Amino acid sequence: MEDELGRGLSADRFKPHPGKETKPPLPKRFYKEAAPAPADEGFTVLLDGRRLKTPARKSLYLPTEGLAAALAEEWGRQGEYIDPFAMPLTRLANTALDRVQPQRSAVIDETVKFADTDLLCYRAEFPEVLARRQHTAWQPLLDWVEAEYGARLAVTAGILPVAQPPEAFERLRAPVTELDDFALSGLQNAVSLFGSLILGLAVLRGRIDDAAAFEAAHLDEAFQAEQWGEDAEAAQRLAQRRAELAETGRFLRLLHASR
Repeated sequence: MEDELGRGLSADRFKPHPGKETKPPLPKRFYKEAAPAPADEGFTVLLDGRRLKTPARKSLYLPTEGLAAALAEEWGRQGEYIDPFAMPLTRLANTALDRVQPQRSAVIDETVKFADTDLLCYRAEFPEVLARRQHTAWQPLLDWVEAEYGARLAVTAGILPVAQPPEAFERLRAPVTELDDFALSGLQNAVSLFGSLILGLAVLRGRIDDAAAFEAAHLDEAFQAEQWGEDAEAAQRLAQRRAELAETGRFLRLLHASR
């Protein structure tokens, strides 16, 4: 049992045989009950009374009771098999402890670097209606970032890269650096999905919610669907991304609950 708790979600267990396209087998559920519990570092999740471990075999700890309860709920609703991909909050918590904690500097660099090619800085040249929509949705967020952090980013029309002022990076690095490992895990995931540090910070700070941020990040796709009709595969991908962003937003909100 202890070995299952330690290695049950190891990524290596889910690698398919080379050359095969079948999904890797999922481990069987080995516990009856999942429950949140206090821990020395804050809170944790117990599986049949035994503390959950991360894939790197670290004892799981969580900063808020609300997040611990949400993770316990994810584990509790697993069926006969444990599906890590159906537990987005657990994945973000594991990332905080197994990746962010030991590699903070690299994760901060990776996250801030998105400002170099931030989605909100690249506008359509035409059609005019799309350009207007982008300006209406995106410019207030760039204005907010400038007012909040003193970081003014350059905006361009087209896809050719635009150089961003070095001082803007430093001013955006400060709010990212001050985050704890869990908030940084959530922010980094949101920024990667949005393609925008500005949208990620806006969600993190409560400037907009994750649903509004999703709409802002996918203005182009929505416009194309209006013009040419909706592609079923593209719609499915967007639905999956919307769901992941919603869970990321929930993760970030739970970090502030009861603190």
